[in-house]
Amino acid sequence: MDKTRLISCSLVLFGVCFFFVGTNSQAEDVPLSKLSQNVGAPTLKFLYCYSCGYRKMFEQYVTIINQKYPYILVDGANYDPPGLNMFIAKAIGALKTIAIICILLGVNIFEYMNQPRPSWWIWCTENKLYACMMLFFLCNILEGQLIQSGAFEITLNDVPVWSKLETGRIPQPAELFQIIDSHMQFDTKIDLEGYTK
Repeated sequence: MDKTRLISCSLVLFGVCFFFVGTNSQAEDVPLSKLSQNVGAPTLKFLYCYSCGYRKMFEQYVTIINQKYPYILVDGANYDPPGLNMFIAKAIGALKTIAIICILLGVNIFEYMNQPRPSWWIWCTENKLYACMMLFFLCNILEGQLIQSGAFEITLNDVPVWSKLETGRIPQPAELFQIIDSHMQFDTKIDLEGYTK
């Protein structure tokens, strides 16, 4: 009995550590310093909703932009929704992991709460594979819904140039080319004025 408690406690501790490592992964995404970047090149950054399926759209834009503007650096990342949704999604992910481990090992988590085992928990421990698959897919659907933002945000040199959250649509390539051209002309005029003074 003590061995089972030790294993279950260590698995719960592992799940909690996994949760906190997942929440601190954003802190590790430190932007590169200016010395390690190509300082003179303009940078076009895309923040898109990965769970909405916009990664393929981003890759198509990268190909088109690299053909027309080979000197522009293109970067992309997932748009993390602000507020409580991201925290709840990560908490669901951690609880899902802990529950799956407890089901696979047959740990009675209700024993630690001095509660009788419910019939659904007995069913889960008797049908481990089916229960774990069902729990995994249902929790993934919930997590996906919580972090689904619908975002496709574009910035050029840290200046916002397009927001799907505000406009409700993704720009057509011709629109994006026109925006890039106008910003590049504006930046060129500012550079020329700076050199003449």
